[in-house]
Amino acid sequence: MSEHEKKWKEHIPEETREHYKKAREEFKKSVEDLLPEGFLKHHRAARREMLLAWRSMLDHAIQKMDEKA
Repeated sequence: MSEHEKKWKEHIPEETREHYKKAREEFKKSVEDLLPEGFLKHHRAARREMLLAWRSMLDHAIQKMDEKA
């Protein structure tokens, strides 16, 4: 648990945090309903490809560092 989460837990009652969590989930659903059908599927696929690209760049950088060592 992060320091930020600990502070929330210490100063904000559990019931309040649960209401906040549910409100956040409902807000997310309402925003998703505004988006065109298929958008989230393509957005997730694009995000996955970007993460794979970063992974490839990091693997390459690590390989270059290992070659120089």
